[in-house]
Amino acid sequence: MLGRLVLPEIKELLAEGEERTVREVVNGWHPAELGTVVEQLEPAEQVHMLRLLEPGLAADTFAYLDRDTQIAVLESVSRAEAAWILNTMPADDRTAFLEDLPAEQSERWIGLLDPVERQVARSLLTYEEDSVGRLMTPDYLAVSKEWTIAHVLDFVRAHGRDSETLNVIYVVDSGHHLIDDLRIREILLAPVQAVVSEICDQKYVSLKATEDRKNAVDVFRKYDRTALPVTDAHGRLVGIVTLDDVLDVAEEEATREIQQFGGLEALDEPYMSTPLPQMIRKRATWLVILFVGEMLTATAMGFFEAEISKAVVLALFVPLIISSGGNSGSQAATLIIRALALGEVRLRDWFLVVRRELLSGLMLGLILGTIGFLRIALWSAFSTIYGEHWLLVGLTVACSLLGIVLWGTITGSMLPFLLKRLGLDPATSSAPFVATLVDVTGLVIYFSVAMVILHGTLL
Repeated sequence: MLGRLVLPEIKELLAEGEERTVREVVNGWHPAELGTVVEQLEPAEQVHMLRLLEPGLAADTFAYLDRDTQIAVLESVSRAEAAWILNTMPADDRTAFLEDLPAEQSERWIGLLDPVERQVARSLLTYEEDSVGRLMTPDYLAVSKEWTIAHVLDFVRAHGRDSETLNVIYVVDSGHHLIDDLRIREILLAPVQAVVSEICDQKYVSLKATEDRKNAVDVFRKYDRTALPVTDAHGRLVGIVTLDDVLDVAEEEATREIQQFGGLEALDEPYMSTPLPQMIRKRATWLVILFVGEMLTATAMGFFEAEISKAVVLALFVPLIISSGGNSGSQAATLIIRALALGEVRLRDWFLVVRRELLSGLMLGLILGTIGFLRIALWSAFSTIYGEHWLLVGLTVACSLLGIVLWGTITGSMLPFLLKRLGLDPATSSAPFVATLVDVTGLVIYFSVAMVILHGTLL
């Protein structure tokens, strides 16, 4: 917010060459605020602004820029400056920058790194794209279980500035296998002559470098941690994952699921950065599928053409009937998808969900059916729009709503279970998909009920 407020003044100062004033003002800001300012400057101003920042702050600010701005900045500065920025960036932020670049471009920037950082970058990029290994950083503090607390404190003073976090110190054996994690307060409160092994309880939580990053979100949420150690297949400590990276994953996953639930393929880039042809393609795929599905609605109505011609009044309630079923199905699907994502329900709980949704669907259908019947009765008291058989029409609408809302609720709640059982993402049971399915089946239910109740009168 601060950056947006003073952006015009910053641009004016840069244009007038007031570098000293800009330097005094912005070097006390948070990198996130500086990132907001830099992104809104012209390309030449972006480089100028970064050069006015203190070295460490410039690297941290660079990490907050979007990828297009990062690439533009690296292309605009000298080779030495680009190398300095990439070498100074936190390893996890650098991996996030490099992983989505074309291989040739990624290799170009990796080639600017010094040997140690180049090895770190390559090792992190060897992990699968959606694995925990891509999130972790090797910048952590590990101590031996045989050290004294005094030795640990000396080690922290000497190497603490290079660590991603000082909240937790990790304990390893001679083979670098993880033994425990110690909060810094446990170390500060322990006697300086005590040995590390004396304050270890070996009750730690860790992640595997090869596991899915979505699991990391669940572990952080469950154990309320700010950082977690990452081990390889042999239990050796290879890095840590911090909360800020996990929050980014949680945001990405939530965005992807919301987009899929809305009836489109998830975007790989932010909305404004997604090329128009790519966005059209991702939106058109589901629209075509849903459009083809909705064609079955016309087929269903054509099947009941004779009934509609005899009782035209039935057509008046088609939008009401199918929308109620679609809405109830979308509600149920939303609730179950979120419950599955949060671990509130599991696949084995499907029967309990059916039972709950059966009761919910019956009650909701009864409520809507009653309202629909009363609406027809009220209109019939002042007009003849529904004819002399308005009571039967009202019963048809009420019973149809009861059945369709019940069907929509059961369908919407069970489809996520089915997709997950098949190994698919439950979010793909989007609201439009559920609505389309219930639209077609809802018409069949509606006209079938009408044929039973109105037989011998209107039909």
